Amino acid sequence: MAKLTRRKFIAVSSLTAGFAIAVQPISAKTITTDPKGLIAGEVKIPVADGTIPAFRAMPDSGENFPVILVIQEIFGVHAYIQDVCCRLAKLGYVAIAPEMFYRQGDVSKLSDIAEIRKVVSKVPDAQVMSDLDATVAWAASSAKGNSDRLGITGFCWGGRITWLYAAHNPQVKAGVAWYGKLVGEASALTPKHPIDIAKVLQVPVLGLYGGKDTGIPLDTVEQMREQLKGCNTNAEIVVYPDAPHAFHADYRPSYRQKEAQDGWNRLKAWFKQNGV
Repeated sequence: MAKLTRRKFIAVSSLTAGFAIAVQPISAKTITTDPKGLIAGEVKIPVADGTIPAFRAMPDSGENFPVILVIQEIFGVHAYIQDVCCRLAKLGYVAIAPEMFYRQGDVSKLSDIAEIRKVVSKVPDAQVMSDLDATVAWAASSAKGNSDRLGITGFCWGGRITWLYAAHNPQVKAGVAWYGKLVGEASALTPKHPIDIAKVLQVPVLGLYGGKDTGIPLDTVEQMREQLKGCNTNAEIVVYPDAPHAFHADYRPSYRQKEAQDGWNRLKAWFKQNGV
């Protein structure tokens, strides 16, 4: 990866066309959105030190679309994240999922979760925030996006980023965080976690969590809920008592159709009621 960690780098590889190797075999319940009526595929986003790949989906006619940033799990911008973008595009959004780990490595080609976590652990929050700012700017200039109607949603690792970016960019109208980690140790690369920004959060964020998530203890969810009471926004947390982690991930055994559909309906309503 030496060439990609130079100050100047260029996106040279394509996003994976399928699912991440680490999550094989793929569930038969996987949802595939018909691309008819959409423009969907890989784009290059100019960022501070080069370009990064991203998946973009939008209606094939019209303009001035509200923008939704879609933030990946640890497995990268693979088929599931791409399909989420298409689902949002079917609703009239321009949805963009930038590859957040591009400088650090291509996690879609790794089969070992431990190796994936090593890559992800090297990604600075500051880099992520800067890349997302650049993605918003690109959406407005090159994808017929209306950045005055900006939303963000993310899954697992991306759920944590959803909370943080909503605090970073007050231009965001609303966010929906799917089972994102809420507490953690501060480090040079990850100086703050969602619990640390809860009291100053100004953007409405909906958090969707599983009561049987073994990676995100319910007591941390309740801590976040308590901290949010001090913020000046209508942030909300919903816990599905019987749902595990990644209950929206239809390509994995963790998928729970009832909870996933309810969460998706809440996402749609949340964005609409908050002007996205």
